[in-house]
Amino acid sequence: MTSPRPSSRPAVRLIATDLDGTLLRDDKSVSERTVAALAAAERAGIEVFFVTGRPARWMDVVSAHVHGHGLAICANGAAVVDLHQGGTFLEVRPLARPAALDVVAALRAAAPGTSFAVELTTGIHYEPDYPPFFLDPGATVATAEKLLYEEAPGAAAPVLKLLAQHPELDPDAFLATARGAAGHLASFTRSSPTALIEISALGVSKASTLALCCERRGITADEVAAFGDMPNDIEMLSWAGRSYAMGNAHPDVIAAASGSTVGNNEDGVAVVIERLVAEALAERPSAADPR
Repeated sequence: MTSPRPSSRPAVRLIATDLDGTLLRDDKSVSERTVAALAAAERAGIEVFFVTGRPARWMDVVSAHVHGHGLAICANGAAVVDLHQGGTFLEVRPLARPAALDVVAALRAAAPGTSFAVELTTGIHYEPDYPPFFLDPGATVATAEKLLYEEAPGAAAPVLKLLAQHPELDPDAFLATARGAAGHLASFTRSSPTALIEISALGVSKASTLALCCERRGITADEVAAFGDMPNDIEMLSWAGRSYAMGNAHPDVIAAASGSTVGNNEDGVAVVIERLVAEALAERPSAADPR
């Protein structure tokens, strides 16, 4: 006989984890303990989804650690990609260019000095004043209005997200200002410690795309455990039946999560996964169990 599940909670069938500041250490590595925990989860029949603000082209850091389905949710829910196929796009939830142009106009008025970048399925392009994290030799440098213009509507590459950066504003204040000015046009969030906002189509978030992926698998929110550290994780942590804020998490993330773990540099995700795997194995009938 097996002991009853603590609090009679549904067993976890899927783990959804953010990457930067969560699964990854600050040096962007995946520790040996975390690699082992991810593999143990898959062996225990628990699916693992990486759910990140990163674009597909920046997923090489974890592509070797995806098992089973090979899927990841990128760009804050704007894309589902197959990491077994080099980051092939399987589904895109784009930001319409007219809406993106309206957002640009609204933020230029509400927060003068804002500069923009445009993340497409084909790569990133940015304005002259935008400080890119990584220089992309294939990027076009022009105004956001020019980057978003298309001669034939619907013919250009889909926009995954718009990025807005301000050189002076407090990050949380900038996010609040942007939502107040254009929250009816798109979804706004942030994951950077600087005043950098990430803008997706209205209703698109890590949570909404994860919910769609789970629904297709017959997995309910109560059967999901989620991990995160920044405001772009809040909806996902609020949706999941079990959610864990990292020890290094933003205060709003800590408030939204139902649980917590130690920081990313202390392998906080692995600490919880090990416990979830042990719980899953304890729930399985043994060979001697007549059930």
